[in-house]
Amino acid sequence: MKLETLTPNLMVDDVRATINYYHGIFGFETVSTVPEKGDVLDWARMKKGDVDIMFQSEESLKKDIPEIRHESPGGGATLFIKMTGIEEFYDRHYNDADIVVQLHDTFYGMKEFTVRDINGYYLTFAEPIDNQ
Repeated sequence: MKLETLTPNLMVDDVRATINYYHGIFGFETVSTVPEKGDVLDWARMKKGDVDIMFQSEESLKKDIPEIRHESPGGGATLFIKMTGIEEFYDRHYNDADIVVQLHDTFYGMKEFTVRDINGYYLTFAEPIDNQ
């Protein structure tokens, strides 16, 4: 047995607004959506580099997994995204993203900062200090 990838599927209030946010702020590209036509989207997959994230509407996801009926988008979930070029990325997004933890060096050898997205998820962008 071999695990190959991990792609989060995050519950969101509005899939289209989330697509616009991730595209506009971080430069993610939309890979696919459901439904493929129409105004209201139930689901989308977005990608930037080797990072894939799926977003699913609250109504749709709760229909698929009834056990999460009492959960809400965000819920304190965090994503850790390893990258290169952190200082340039931080400078580019300093004024347009909700940065909740400023750029800093960690005890475990990373330079990182954390952003809260429009759904309440926290994205920590990190680069090994020895890469710089």
